[in-house]
Amino acid sequence: MFRTLNLTVVAAAATALMASTALARDLVINFNDLNPGPKEGFENALEKFKAENPDINVIANLNDREAHKTAIRNFLTADAPDVTAWYPGNRMAPFVDAGLFMSVDDVWEENNFNEELAAIKATMSRDGKIWGVPYSYYQWGIYYRKDVFDILGLEEFDTWEDMLAGCAKMKENNVTPFTIGTRYLWTAAGVFDHLNLRTNGYDVHMALTAGEIKYTDPRIVATMDHWETLISECGFIDNHASMSWQDSVAPFANGDAAMAVLGNFAVDAFVNAGLTEDQIDFMPFPVIDESVPRAEEGPANAFFIPTNAKNVEDAKKFLAFVARADVQTEWSATINELPINAKSEIPDNKFAKEGFALLNSATGIAQFYDRDAPAEMAKAGMEGFQKFMLDPSTKMEVLERLDEVAAEVYK
Repeated sequence: MFRTLNLTVVAAAATALMASTALARDLVINFNDLNPGPKEGFENALEKFKAENPDINVIANLNDREAHKTAIRNFLTADAPDVTAWYPGNRMAPFVDAGLFMSVDDVWEENNFNEELAAIKATMSRDGKIWGVPYSYYQWGIYYRKDVFDILGLEEFDTWEDMLAGCAKMKENNVTPFTIGTRYLWTAAGVFDHLNLRTNGYDVHMALTAGEIKYTDPRIVATMDHWETLISECGFIDNHASMSWQDSVAPFANGDAAMAVLGNFAVDAFVNAGLTEDQIDFMPFPVIDESVPRAEEGPANAFFIPTNAKNVEDAKKFLAFVARADVQTEWSATINELPINAKSEIPDNKFAKEGFALLNSATGIAQFYDRDAPAEMAKAGMEGFQKFMLDPSTKMEVLERLDEVAAEVYK
């Protein structure tokens, strides 16, 4: 009898398991960052989501950022996942305009995100609709080797003049002031953004990326003049055009270079290269013109639902999950970035706290050149910035070429 009962129980359990497996719904998610911290943050969040939703079979495809950028248009049209990581602002615009992303106004309405994510709603919106949910944002600025600064007797730079003097001290001691890797171009745009925000301010910068003023405008020429000074009086590591930003970490880690203009995602790479957080610090890009209100770079990362998604119901469930206050608190603590949900807690580390204070005191927050400008304009702009960095004598040639591109892009 007991044997019969046991067999009955086992059979019932097997039947239930088979039924559960049969009912499980596939949810395919494409993620775009293989760096250790972001990868861990995503995988931790995914495990939490799966634990809360055992009826969903999550299939995660992880790729690096550059490969993801190259592949996204193809996979959105040919074999769309249910959710994909991508960027707000103008970087989402081509896919919204092509009908490849699905609006998610209902997700925002049903989860009180219009209130909790209010700070980024405009950046996630286009044509009166909302197109995704953000999971983090982060500051950009100058990360520097505090131990090297200490040895050289340098303090954080408040002004442009302070930085130029500090660069001279570094060069006297055979330290290259800046490391950078411009192989994939966008890091050069980070330098341009900071110089333009400090030279001309947020409104002029956004007018430029919106096509309302020319690149040969005297105000933008002044920005490039400052960049030329930065190249000549400070300087960047050699061969940066052949290096990714990850490659550029090595000169920073071994002390050959003392500074990097990057976002807070770089801290994880610095630590993985063998540095301690006591050896690294952060400062805002120095003031160039005291009359210009201080604006900053605060790019956001987000998830979107492709129009061709097969499992829209669970895709919306995942978007609601990743924008939740508790999820963003945990995720941000892992990746050392900032949560966007207003009810989340800020990570307890110095870089996140400095970033939060910096962005909350800014008069404006730019997303980043290749997110604020249309894709075709951004591509040409970043190619031009790299060319200028390699040969500053091409300054006006580059700016005139960008005016030609702008005339086509914004017509």
